Order: sequence, then structure tokens, then C-alpha cells
Amino acid sequence: MEARIESTMKKYFGRGIDQCTNDEIAQGLLIMTKQEMENRPSISGDKKLYYISAEFLIGKLLSNNLINLGLYEDVKAALAKHNRSLVEIEECELEPSLGNGGLGRLAACFLDSIASLGLCGDGIGLNYHFGLFEQKFTNRKQQELKNPWIAQNNWLEKRDISFEVPFRKTTVKSTMYDIDIPGYEVEGVNHLHLFDLDSVDNGLVGNDSIDFDKYDVEKNLTLFLYPDDSDRQGQLLRVYQQYFMVSNGAQLILHEAKERGVDLHKLHEHVAIQINDTHPSMVIPELIRLLQIEGFTMDEAIDVVSKTCAYTNHTILAEALEKWPMDYLEEVVPHLLPIIRELDNRVRKNVKDETTYIIDKENRVHMAHMDIHYGYSVNGVAALHTEILKNTELNNFYKLYPEKFNNKTNGITFRRWLLHCNPELAEYITSLIGADYKKDATKLEGLLAYESDEAVLAKLAEIKKHKKQEAAAFLNNTQGLNINPDSIFDVQVKRLHEYKRQQMNALYAIYKYKEIKAGRKPSKPITMIFGAKAAPAYIIAKDIIHLILCLQDLTANDPEVAPYFRVVMAENYNVSKAAKIIPAADISEQISLASKEASGTGNMKFMLNGAVTLGTEDGANVEIGELVGDDNIYIFGEKPDAVIDLYAKAAYDSNAIYEKDEQIHELVDFIIGDEMQKLGDMENLKRLHHELISKDWFMTLLDLKEYIETKEKVYADYEDQKSWNKKCLVNIAKAGFFSSDRTIAQYNEDIWKLK
Repeated sequence: MEARIESTMKKYFGRGIDQCTNDEIAQGLLIMTKQEMENRPSISGDKKLYYISAEFLIGKLLSNNLINLGLYEDVKAALAKHNRSLVEIEECELEPSLGNGGLGRLAACFLDSIASLGLCGDGIGLNYHFGLFEQKFTNRKQQELKNPWIAQNNWLEKRDISFEVPFRKTTVKSTMYDIDIPGYEVEGVNHLHLFDLDSVDNGLVGNDSIDFDKYDVEKNLTLFLYPDDSDRQGQLLRVYQQYFMVSNGAQLILHEAKERGVDLHKLHEHVAIQINDTHPSMVIPELIRLLQIEGFTMDEAIDVVSKTCAYTNHTILAEALEKWPMDYLEEVVPHLLPIIRELDNRVRKNVKDETTYIIDKENRVHMAHMDIHYGYSVNGVAALHTEILKNTELNNFYKLYPEKFNNKTNGITFRRWLLHCNPELAEYITSLIGADYKKDATKLEGLLAYESDEAVLAKLAEIKKHKKQEAAAFLNNTQGLNINPDSIFDVQVKRLHEYKRQQMNALYAIYKYKEIKAGRKPSKPITMIFGAKAAPAYIIAKDIIHLILCLQDLTANDPEVAPYFRVVMAENYNVSKAAKIIPAADISEQISLASKEASGTGNMKFMLNGAVTLGTEDGANVEIGELVGDDNIYIFGEKPDAVIDLYAKAAYDSNAIYEKDEQIHELVDFIIGDEMQKLGDMENLKRLHHELISKDWFMTLLDLKEYIETKEKVYADYEDQKSWNKKCLVNIAKAGFFSSDRTIAQYNEDIWKLK
């Protein structure tokens, strides 16, 4: 391996390892790894999966690919001979910016597991030039900048496949790029197909914002993931993006099917299409359109497509169940409207319940409705989420198609989230139970044999302490945040959304600040760590970030408080930063309003790394609790059924709670109090204050008192380190269920049936 790396460096940079910079070595390793993957065959099979998703949050790929290819340890050892650290070299890689949050991270995990199980399945998405955005903190506020992640040497490989995509006003010709996806200890590779336009102009976007001309689609189509949709043109651009993605995907599917000699009338026997959330829903009418061009009747095309497409529902939030006005579709894809109308008419002939119609009274097309009627499977992503879909949110559809509904609890690529980001823990686990868990995560249960072994528990605590030291050094080096590695690390890192209730955690921070100022100091210092991006047009979410950043400075600069309590926020939170922060966490904050989080996958990553969950009875928290037992998780808050009932009866009144409860009144008013006025922008803070007392749609104040009480108990229990370390061990041991290998095996067994 040493000679191979040396040869690569000399070939591309004219110098050996010792003379090359870390950045050059990173580039050389990327080239070498790409060549290794290109020399491996594509995974094949009689039936192929196409996983279509607007997001693939794949993270940095070098180490993950080296691990899956079985080269990581050899490369690490070869570089060490030259006093080079692979960990430091990894830092030089730019992180692909192709996703936002859980939806995209899940899609990335799935591609990894599909390949690792040797299944024939590719991803289909878009090649966003600047991704979501790069987050900068300026004046204690989020600022959005473009994120140019595509370096000269990158994982993308331009293919000679392109398709014509017809819009109303123009027809464009796509370019396809591939990123190879190697499975863990599997000889072949799958692919992530990303479509783009050569005419896209990066120069449309300045250096100090993410604004651009939204009208020139041929120049802006793939600049950003989720372009600002606060105006009509931004919304139309999203329709353009979605159709561009699915038209290319559908054409690729048919192209490859023909190459394989598939009878298109039996497409469903050789192809499975998974629609990941509602963004790719137009693949249904597009595939029907293309099959008609192939000579199919409407009946034949609808029949084949309905047996080929399956739909994953990721949320019950109305904002994510897309409904596009017909006039938008008329402006972008008028050729799909006759098909969509026909699909709707067929539903109306057979179904009396107008809530299930595809086109509603306001002339909007409900994408999820189309997916459910004309797909053969509908799955939720956690046991609780699926039951909510069946019993309330999609009950009208469940009554029509009970056989279509099924649950597939989410999972994570545990190799990335353990072997890569926490190698010390992985090596220690291997020394205790062997290496079989790297292929079969359920083998982690072997750790339970050491539940009362004081030496093992002490070693787990030692590894955690080391990861906290690393995370503290990282936050200091990157943001100048000076935090105590010997403090309790209480962590909430995830997309910023009111339903995830970062605002409730911030109110707890205010509570703890006030307690310390009153002389009630914690026996163990506490560091609360946040990390989150807010969508650029999501004003209240950005106000919550402003509050957290004000609390960061408030706690840091008060000499009475700083030794005991700090609030910090990681800037530009992404997969790479998650890999630094998650292994260091003691407490995993999973505090979404019960019934609102479909699953969560961060909760699984924290669990795998020995953090203890503090959460509501929501999403996969429920299954985590069932696995680890009540003694090894902290659950608080109103139950899902009660929350759903409050919404149904419009019975929640945050102002009544605010006026009635003196403590809550004080905590909420602190947001606009004297201390915050010195640090914050009162327009932002007053708007957030008003939101909490007048609307509070995700019921922050409902659970706040019990949250404070439960969190105090968690901190108290942490004092008994032997007992706490036992909780950590049980969480690690039970995390194997949440491997995405298990999830994918279930998808395949129940839905895809790949051969």
C-alpha cells in the first residue's frame, strides 16, 4: 500500500508522500480510491432498485470508502510510516453538499447498506452546485453563503449519458454524473446518479449571500438544494427541479431496462422505484407518459407503473406533503396535466371520499395522494409514525388500501457512525466481542455480558472522556469556543425546526442560568451543545438560532456562570461535525413534540456511541425505549394520542399557560428582558417571544415544566458514574437493531423483492 500511495503521488504531483502537502495526499487518495472502485464490477441482478430522492447527505467519502473497500487500516499504517495522520488528511476533503437533514442522511445510509447487502440498487438525484448553504454566524445571527463543494478533484464521474427534458417554454439536455457506492466487504459497487445542466452558471450567485436570478432556469436549475420558495418564482423553480430529476430518472430506468432486454410490459418484475418523500412524485405521471410513447395504452401504462412504484412517507407535517397548484404545473410541465387529471378521474370513479382525491377543490395536486393511489406500497419510518399514518393522518387511505401500508423503522450506517467516527470505541468493542458486529450489528448485544464489569465500564468512560477532549479542541480550533471537557455534554444537533423544539432547550438554558445567578450551582459543570441550520425563509427558526447565540455569549461572559454552565452552538453543522460531536455526547436531546418526528436517526447515532436519550414518546425514541428499558432512557412529556387530540380540538392555549404559571412566565419573558436586550436584536427576540405566547404551534410550553424536572434528574443521575456508564453500555449493546442493513433487508423482503 505504501508503494501504491507513493506511486500515485509521484504520478499526479511529481513528488513522494514526504514532499506532498496533506491536501495533495487527500487528492491522491481520492484518485486512488476512485480507480479502485472503477475497477470493480457494478452489482447486478435480475431486478434493480432505483431510489429517487431530492437529497443524499453523503458526507465526506474518503474514509467511508476506504473502510468499505477494506483499505482503511492499510492506508492509515502506510501514511503513519511517513508521520502523516489519515485523520488530519481527511479534514482536507470538502463535504458534498447534496442534502439537508434526516431525509438526505437516511438516503445516504440506504445506498451504503444496499451495496453492503450486495443488492442491485442505484440512487437518483440532482447535482446541486452549492448544496443547501454554508452557515456563518454574524452578529449572533445565521448568515447563508453559497457552499462550493465541487473541487477540481472530486468523487463525481461524468458519464456519456444524457436525456432531453421537456418544459413548457424550453427543452433542456441533461448531463449525468455518477458517484460510486462501494458496499462493506462486497466486491461490486452501486452508483448514485446525479443529473445536471451544462448551462448552469455559478456566477449568478455572489459571495456574500445565496440570492440569484430565479427566472433563468437553464442557468439556475441545479445551483441550490431547496431554493428559497417564499415567492412564486422560487416555488416554480422547485417544480422545475423536481420534474428535471424524475424525467431524467424515468428515462434512465427505461434506457437501462431496454439495455437489459426487459419487456417493458413486465417492467415491475425487473424494476422497483422507491419514491423518497413527495419530491419525486412526478415520476408516476412521467413514467406513464414515456410508456405511452413506447406504444402503451393509458390503461397498460398505469397498470405497470402502479406495480413498480413504492412510496416512503417521512412526515405528517403539512408543509412536507407537497400540494402544487395546477397553474404551476401548467406553467412548467403542461404535458403531465392530462395524465394527472386522468389519474384523479379514475380515483373519483371508484372512491366517494373527496379527501383522497389527487386534485382538490382549490385546484391543487396532492403529491402524496398520487403516490398512495398509484404505488403498491406505503411505508412509515418508525413504528409509532406508521401507526399514526394508519390511524389518523392517512386513515382515509388506510381504509382503502390496508394491504399497502407497512412500517420500516429507519436505520443508520453504523460502520460510519462507529468504526469511522469513534475508532477507539470500535477497537475496544472488537477486543471484547470480536469483529462480527461489523457485518451484523445485532452482535453488539454481546456487550451485555460486561454490564457489571467495572473495568469495562471504566474503559468506556475513559474513551468518552477522550472524545470529549477531542470535540472541545475541535470547537476551540474552529470557532474559538473554550469549553470544559470535564463537563456534562448535553447535545441537541439536528435541523432547526419548531417541532424539534430547540426553543424548549433554550428555555431550559435560561432556567439554569437563573438558577446559578440565584446561587444554586450544579455539582458538575454542564455544556449544552447545539448545532442546526434554519431554512433561509424560516424566520422563527432563525430567531431561535439568534436566541441560542445570545445565550452562548451570555453564559460565556458571566464569571458567575461560565465555570458551571455554558451554551455553545456549532457553526455550519454537517455530517463531518456530527462525527466529531456525537461520540462526545453524554446526553442525546430528542425532544420533538410527540407525534411529530417520524423517526429521527440522530437518536440512533448517539445511542450507538454511548449517549443516553432524553426524549419524548416520539418517533424511534419509542423503539429505543423498548430496547434499552425504562432505566436506560429518560422519557417525558405529553403522549402522542393526547397531542393529536389537542390539535383535533384546537384545545391548546399557550397564552393561558404563560399567564397561569409564574415560572414559565419568567422564563419566556427573559427572552425580551434586560440581559438579552444588551446582546440581541429586539425585533427577532420580540417576534419569538410573541410566537411562544400567542401561538406556540408545537406546544413548547405544554412540556416545559416536565422537561426541566426530567433534565434535572438526568444531571443528578450522572453523578453516579458507575450506574451511568452501565446505561451507556446498554445503549451501545442495543443499538444494533438500528442498523440500516436491517432496514434495507426488510425493505427488500417486503417491498422490493430484488433477485
